[in-house]
Amino acid sequence: MNKYEAEFSNLVRSFRKKHMGKGPSKITTTFCKNWAICEMEGNLSPVEKFMATADEGKQLLRAARTEMVKDMYRKNPPLEMEELLGCKYVDLFVDIDIPRDFGMSIFIFNENIEEKFST
Repeated sequence: MNKYEAEFSNLVRSFRKKHMGKGPSKITTTFCKNWAICEMEGNLSPVEKFMATADEGKQLLRAARTEMVKDMYRKNPPLEMEELLGCKYVDLFVDIDIPRDFGMSIFIFNENIEEKFST
């Protein structure tokens, strides 16, 4: 992970903490073409972990941690990310494995950030 990928990880963590109350405990970011791919561990709060012990809780958490996260970025465009990368945020794809507490977010930008920030 180069310094821009590391800084991007820090921006993701602070954005999530600001808008959701908790950020992931570990984030690894990889730039690939116009994507910033973030692998995230330790996403769930203690209450969410308790909810995940029931099947209905797992379904509810997965919906909240995918669709609601995407909606959060739509309503609060990640301007700090755009500033760091010098390009425009376009879209976000999100998924989470609730039992493993492991999530993936793929941020899409309008330029090839891999080429722009390769070391």
